[in-house]
Amino acid sequence: MKKSILIVIVLFIGSISRAQEKTITGTISDATGPLPGVSVVVKSTKKGTQTDFYGNYSILASKADTLVFSYIGFKTREVLVGDAKVINLLLEQDSSQLDEVIVVGHGISTKRSITASVTQVSEKKSKRQAYHDKLSRQLQGKAAGVQITAASGLVGNGTTVKIRGIASVKQGKEPLYIVDGVPIEKYKNAVIAKISPDKIEKVNVYKSARARKLFGNIAKDGCVVITTKSGKYRVEEDENYAAITENQFQKVQLQPLSTFSIDVDKASYSNIRRMINKGQKIDVDAVKIEEMVNYFGYDYPQPKHHPFSINAEVSQTPWNKNTRLVRIGLQGKTYENHTLPASNLTFLIDVSGSMDSPNKLPLLKSAFKLLVNQLREKDRVSIVVYAGAAGVVLEPTSGMDKEKILDALDRLSAGGSTAGGAGIKLAYKLAQDHFIKGGNNRVILATDGDFNVGASSDKAMQKLIEEKRKSGVFLSVLGFGMGNYKDSKLETLADKGNGNHAYIDTMQEAQKVFGKEFGGTLYTIAKDVKIQLEFNPAKVQAYRLIGYENRLLADEDFIDDTKDAGELGSGHTVTALYEIIAPGVNSDYVKKTADLKYTTLENNTGFSDELFTVKFRYKKPDGDKSIELVQVVTDRTTEMSPDFKFASAVALFGMQLRKSQFTNNSAQDDVITLAEAGRGRDKLGYRAEFIRLVKTSKGSL
Repeated sequence: MKKSILIVIVLFIGSISRAQEKTITGTISDATGPLPGVSVVVKSTKKGTQTDFYGNYSILASKADTLVFSYIGFKTREVLVGDAKVINLLLEQDSSQLDEVIVVGHGISTKRSITASVTQVSEKKSKRQAYHDKLSRQLQGKAAGVQITAASGLVGNGTTVKIRGIASVKQGKEPLYIVDGVPIEKYKNAVIAKISPDKIEKVNVYKSARARKLFGNIAKDGCVVITTKSGKYRVEEDENYAAITENQFQKVQLQPLSTFSIDVDKASYSNIRRMINKGQKIDVDAVKIEEMVNYFGYDYPQPKHHPFSINAEVSQTPWNKNTRLVRIGLQGKTYENHTLPASNLTFLIDVSGSMDSPNKLPLLKSAFKLLVNQLREKDRVSIVVYAGAAGVVLEPTSGMDKEKILDALDRLSAGGSTAGGAGIKLAYKLAQDHFIKGGNNRVILATDGDFNVGASSDKAMQKLIEEKRKSGVFLSVLGFGMGNYKDSKLETLADKGNGNHAYIDTMQEAQKVFGKEFGGTLYTIAKDVKIQLEFNPAKVQAYRLIGYENRLLADEDFIDDTKDAGELGSGHTVTALYEIIAPGVNSDYVKKTADLKYTTLENNTGFSDELFTVKFRYKKPDGDKSIELVQVVTDRTTEMSPDFKFASAVALFGMQLRKSQFTNNSAQDDVITLAEAGRGRDKLGYRAEFIRLVKTSKGSL
């Protein structure tokens, strides 16, 4: 009787405890940070949940309940709820679990996967079965990208390991691939699948815990190590660059006008620097000479009456005694940060799976922190992210609340496909909803450019951005990463979005973009800036614009205010170089043309001392009507200034990288000599770095 009463009392107390359920929340992490996908279960029940993107969870449980926390590769933890409302845990790795699968006797599937037979030598069938059971339990659906299947249920008799392709990867998780010791960017399994089966020696599959220990956090979803028979296999890079056709010499009598949009983008130089430092072959279309030249600052005077000053210089061409070199330089007015208008900034950050490598999202977050630390109370920051879908992770927040902004950045992690179009739409909407009249309204897009969901083609993106720029919101585009860097898309976005494009490969470059050039990166002082030169045929037989191939405009576009052109930021400099040939000079670069029947070509002799006239048109940042400036340059050749020498050295190096026909067989030593002569004070060491870069590449072009 007493025992029955005791049982009733225990059951009664238990029912009361269960009835008093409460919400338990917390964050689950390991030594490297938050863990998404951790299983959280109320013990002895079917009630459970998983940690989210940031390692957070929420579950209903009573005081008497025990929560069980489990994650493949880590020790399971059990915690009594008690009076706690928040339970945070740091899980420890479990080294006792299976860490590695050796894969041999393999083949390549046609569905972006690698299929291989796993041979287990064993004396007894029961041992083979036990091994298979253990393998299945620990890897099936657990180590991302790994799936165990068996035709007969026995390892060594039809069992295969499938390293799944993009189509079968869930939640953006995919193992790191290493081929003959070289890490391959995530989402490159489509490329890896092209490896011929007869070239593979073996494949090692490491699950997440072991992979992390061996290769770091980049291998948090497991690692596949492929060894080929030659040991020298290299997966080709999949970077995209818009095709460039080098500018040719134009005869002045047939084409006296040269018209182009300014370009303050500098991405090409830092991108090429990355390639040279990696010993990578340089795609000629990655070389944009104007962006290389404009990467460096030059000592042009500050303007007095307009947003920029105009400067011109003519000297002997260093690499060709039969031509002269013209330098046109613009200097944007420099404003102190505290005098700049309030900013409404929307960070649009790519957190897709392709961003999950150290030189992408982690570098991106560190770079943005440099920007955040310079914000003022009147500035506002919002953060939009996109992967498989787009979402707002930070509503507009004052620049004084830096901890909140930095915390939002710290919580970002990568995974999923790349819905770039949806992200752009959401970011512009947020920027428009909080538009500051007379302020700096700007979306700052940071990505590797690998859009693969929604609007993704260059043409579709161009149309989208052209529509969005009508809102008065400007766009800055920051490129990160390598291997699948999509320069062509990012250049299109920046050009059509009234903004600029930079490539960040190191924290030093981030400091240059967000530190030294903070104002130029964020604050536009003149938009739709166009340049048009008219050469005097009495003084110039032919001319060639060096670079700017993707910025050329039709001559009639110069006075057409509906035609888009480049923007100039606070403190920005813009340099353009022309190589010119005087009348009477015989040159293979000047092609003969047939005589004209209906047109008479006669030179106007009334301007005998003028070499050319240069015109500029620009609009104020919030204006719709252009303002025109005109400057005449007389026919006077001077000794090259140090700045002119250095700009010429950079241009010549770019021509060499592009295998240009106009280098006149100049050598890399010529570049070094010219750059040394133009090094000048070089306070920040950028010119010295260029000289080292040329020396590094010497003999490899």
